[in-house]
Order: sequence, then structure tokens, then C-alpha cells
Amino acid sequence: MTARRVYETIDALVDYAKAHLELDPANEDWARNQIFAMFGLNSYAPTGATGAGHSRPDDLLADFAGALLADGLIEEEQVEAICDQAMGHLTLIPSQLQARFAQVQEADGGDAAMSWLYEYSIRSNYVRRAVLDRNPRFETRGLIVTINKAKPEFKDPKKAAAGNAVAGGYPRCSICHENEGFAGRAKFTLRTVPLKMGDEDWFWQFSPYGYLDEHGIAVNTVHTPMHVDADAFAQLISFIDQYPSLFIGCNAALARIGGSVLGHDHYQAGGELLPMHKAGSWRQLRDPQFPDAIVEVLDWHNTAVRVVSHDANAVVAICSKIHNAWVAYSNEELGIIAQDADGVHSATSPTVIRTERGYEMSIILRSNITSEEFPAGVFHAHPEFHAVKQESIGLIEAQGLFILPGRLDRELALIADAIEAGTDLPAELEQFRLLFEETKALLASSADRAAIDAAIRDELGSICERILHNTAVFKDKDQTVRFLLNLGFEAEPL
Repeated sequence: MTARRVYETIDALVDYAKAHLELDPANEDWARNQIFAMFGLNSYAPTGATGAGHSRPDDLLADFAGALLADGLIEEEQVEAICDQAMGHLTLIPSQLQARFAQVQEADGGDAAMSWLYEYSIRSNYVRRAVLDRNPRFETRGLIVTINKAKPEFKDPKKAAAGNAVAGGYPRCSICHENEGFAGRAKFTLRTVPLKMGDEDWFWQFSPYGYLDEHGIAVNTVHTPMHVDADAFAQLISFIDQYPSLFIGCNAALARIGGSVLGHDHYQAGGELLPMHKAGSWRQLRDPQFPDAIVEVLDWHNTAVRVVSHDANAVVAICSKIHNAWVAYSNEELGIIAQDADGVHSATSPTVIRTERGYEMSIILRSNITSEEFPAGVFHAHPEFHAVKQESIGLIEAQGLFILPGRLDRELALIADAIEAGTDLPAELEQFRLLFEETKALLASSADRAAIDAAIRDELGSICERILHNTAVFKDKDQTVRFLLNLGFEAEPL
């Protein structure tokens, strides 16, 4: 017979769902029975257990999993999927959730609706906030660095181009709408809301292991490859009109410089201003056709241009001009080749925020060209930095929030141990020789562990700065200005 403890933990979860997931009491027995059915349970009597004192489900789910394991109902490797499935039975079904989202948006605005959905996604255990909060995160040299222990490194650009498709072909990729509630990817608690951007139907979902507050994606309802054009710029502005406290942008739609899903059109957004959003203007220009708009070459590590105006049409037109010129631009002396036998190599990453100045859309110029010297990419992190970062430098990192692989948590601790002990770098970590030697150069001989750890963080910031400089297609900002002048922009007096 099933131990009473299993029933107690289920009762506690159902009580929690009534308090925090808007589970209607009329559906309470149904929801409980759905969980019982997962394990063939049929000897229930109410236990009186509650979820009181819990505003998030983490501890309740740990108790639930522990009781199931103790009773032999599941194996250890099933815990995550089983918890997700149970919470899926306690979470509002898509139509109910979409109705609540629309209700909040109608009453309090788009930003309030997004905040409600984000908090709901945490309470349903879809957004794994407790996991995210365990990731080391710090600011250094004007950048934000986080070590992501929740996900493995992603090094396969071919998989990105395929949209992370899986065997079987359903759903077609990892972000298709058909993932909502799909058992094959443990998406029982995934909930989406519809979006209208321009004339197209899109939908929104938060990221379960997001890199920043309210990190999520707007996804085209049609499985179509990523692309950036004038329609994309207009769609980004349409989104920001509805949800003005967020930023939204797009990865460059090319392998090696884009994200992990290039086969399905989508944008990334989040509730934090990133370092590049705060970057100053290195030089200002104007477009004679739109004299009220400002065009800024950013004082930033990669090659980025910001277009500022209260006129959305002006922003779209100017950004389109820059985008179209860049994807056709070649300069063999600088190693920039727009297209060759291997295909197109130039793309842009746009990102937009709303401020008192109006729309501020930044266009990051990117290239994925390779060479014999740099087979992973000429404008990619160079080999001496691959120990720290080998993955693509996507939209989020190009804006100054670096997501470094989880293995670094252990590797950097071992490096700090060696520096503290005064020994050489362990042979297994020889790929970190640059970081090791540069960190030691920052330290006094009597440095304690706190100073060593601080020096390592500073060194990581330095490496991330240099990686961004690697990705800059114009190493000299005067080159960026000349590129814009050749398009008919006029430089403001210094």
C-alpha cells in the first residue's frame, strides 16, 4: 500500500495550487485524480496537509519527489519529468491562462501582464528561478558575467541552423507552439500567450532557464527561418509599444553568430537593461531625410549603431538602410566578405528599448566569415579565449551580459587554489594559461583568497571585453563613421 506520506505531499501541492496557481476549487478533485493516475493510486483519504508558508513550489516538489522515491514509485532519473507532469495538472490550462493574461493587460497594461505571467511561471515551476539564482553572477568592467550551471555548452552551429529539430519531427523544433504541454520535452507547464506584431500572429513564452529577469521569446506561429528586414524592425517596435518596460531584439540569422535556434523565426526579450543599452555615444550623425532622428556610433566594444527617434517610421527606415548596406558590404582588407561560394556571411542583430528620447534601436553589425587562421570565425571569440567561451556570441552577450559555461565554476576554483598555494597551473587546466598568468599579474604576493577571487572576476571581465572586440567588424570606430558617411549620413560637429 502506498505510504501516507505520498498522499500528504500531493494534498500539499493541490492546496498550494489553489493558493498560488488559481486552481478553481471546483477542479480540485479532478486535478488530484490526474496526479493519482500517474502512479495508479486508489487508496486515498484526505490527509489535511497544506502548502501553507510556501510561495514557490520548490520545497513542496522536493518532498513530493522524496516520498515517491521512498515508496519505489519512480526512479531518480524520472524526478524532473514527474514533477513537471504533476505541476502541469495543477496549472491553468492554456485558454484559462490566456484569458487571465488578457484580463490583467486590459486592466493594468502590458507590462503588468508580463510581470503577472512571469511570476505565475515561477510559481508553476516552469521558470526555474531557484536554479537560476544559484548561478554565479557579478558585474565587472562594465559587463555582467554569469556562469550558467543549468544548461550544457552549445557548440553545434549545424544544430542551430536546423532549429534544434528532433527525431520524429513533432514538434518540428524546440520552440514551435506544439511544445505547449508536450511530454516528449517535459513541457507540461509551458504556457504561451498570443501576440500580434504588425499584421502577423506570434506568441510569447518565458525561458525556463533565462539569462536575465523576465527573459523570454516572441515566436512566429509559422515555422519559418529567422530573418531580419524592415518588417522585423517594425515588429520589434510593435512589441515595445505593447510592453514598454522590456527590451526586445533578434539574433543575427546566421550560424556561428546567431542563437541556438535559427530554423524558427523568433525574437528575444527581457526585463533588464543590459550594458550596451547604457553605452554612451562616441559620435553622432544625422540622416537628411529624417533630421529629427539621431544616429549614434556607440562607445561600445563591438560595432554597433543606435538610431533614436520618437518617429517609428524613421527608425525603421534608417535601420533598414544600415542593414541593407551592411549585408552587401565587403572589404577584403578588413577581412569582411559579404558573400562567397559558402553563402552569405554578413547579418545584423537589432535590439530596441523605449526611453524618454523615444525608440532607441541599436544595430549590431555581425559577420560569420571564417579563415584558415580562425576556422571557428574571424569575428568570433579567438582561440586563446575558448577555454572561457567557445559558444556563439549571440544577442544577449553582444549587449554585455556574458553567459559562461557551468564547468567554469569548478575550473576557476581550481585555478584560485593553485594561485593561493603558489603552485603552477594543473596540467588538466593548461588551456587556462592566459587567464592564470594574467590573474597572477593583477595580484600582490600576499593576496588572500578574497583578493584572488576578485582578480579572477576582473580577468574574466577583461577576457569578455576582448571577445567582444574580436566580434567587432570595424576595429576602429572611425571606420564605422566612414561606413555611415558613405550611406549619406552627415556627421554632427565634434
